[in-house]
Amino acid sequence: MEEGNCSTVSEFILLGLSDLPELSIFLSLVFLLIYGVTVMGNLGMITVIQVSSQLHTPMYFFLSHLSFVDFCYSTIIVPKMLANILEKEKAISFLGCTVQLYLFSTCVITEVFLLAMMPYDRFVAICYPLLYMVIMSQKLCMGLVSACYLCGSVCSLIHICLILEIPTYRSNVINHFFCDLHPLFILACSDVSMNELLLFIMATFNETITIMIILTSYLLIFITILRMPSAEGRHKAFSTCASHLTAIAVFHGTILFIYCRPSSDYRLETDKVATVFYTVVIPMLNPLIYSLRNKDVKAALLKMVGSKIPS
Repeated sequence: MEEGNCSTVSEFILLGLSDLPELSIFLSLVFLLIYGVTVMGNLGMITVIQVSSQLHTPMYFFLSHLSFVDFCYSTIIVPKMLANILEKEKAISFLGCTVQLYLFSTCVITEVFLLAMMPYDRFVAICYPLLYMVIMSQKLCMGLVSACYLCGSVCSLIHICLILEIPTYRSNVINHFFCDLHPLFILACSDVSMNELLLFIMATFNETITIMIILTSYLLIFITILRMPSAEGRHKAFSTCASHLTAIAVFHGTILFIYCRPSSDYRLETDKVATVFYTVVIPMLNPLIYSLRNKDVKAALLKMVGSKIPS
């Protein structure tokens, strides 16, 4: 399909991260390693939480869903990206593109809200320790997680419906490693200003609400921590919060950079590199930051492994 010829498309061509053949083997090995660590880390985290009764608490309930979402959206993106790096044929069907976009958007938006629920959980645990299990009941936890998935599904469905309304494209070559909204908007022949405005409004609204919940929760947590008489207790609480805030800052910083700015500022090459962080790197880091540094998780893992070793 030549540039400037507007027509319907049955498939798209994903250019990927680089058009240099000499980088293909190196990139495939790097992303295969990252994906392997992501799968083992997140599925391992889910398994440990499910098997270990001492981890059946609200905090680890949220962590298990975070691991599930990280595994899902990494799996939605990385295997196809690896195939495109190694194969000459880099096509993805129109249906495959829209399904990938919908599932990916659902997972990312769900994670945005999950990352806001987790600081709230820590706020209740640190500020109201005696009432923690009463406030964070199983019913409330299920409701909060269900709301996160529902928000992700509904927001993504709105974007997909608007994408399906685009009748023609000037090219079927997407300068990206997966089907994302901005690259599709760039290729559209029709006016997509409403799509871009809606994306900006929804992304900004979701980010504003969740960041306010996160900052308010951590502000109240820090006030409570400073009032703790034990220096060791303060250090432990600050250490946990710092690692969580680091992961949240990297994830939300990338989302804000890519989606919460005018479309005129969009730069494909720069944003492709930035997108790698929240699609590939962060799902690998989250199990390390949130869970594997935790003494309870380490103890549960050692106990689980030790029970399988014959004496």
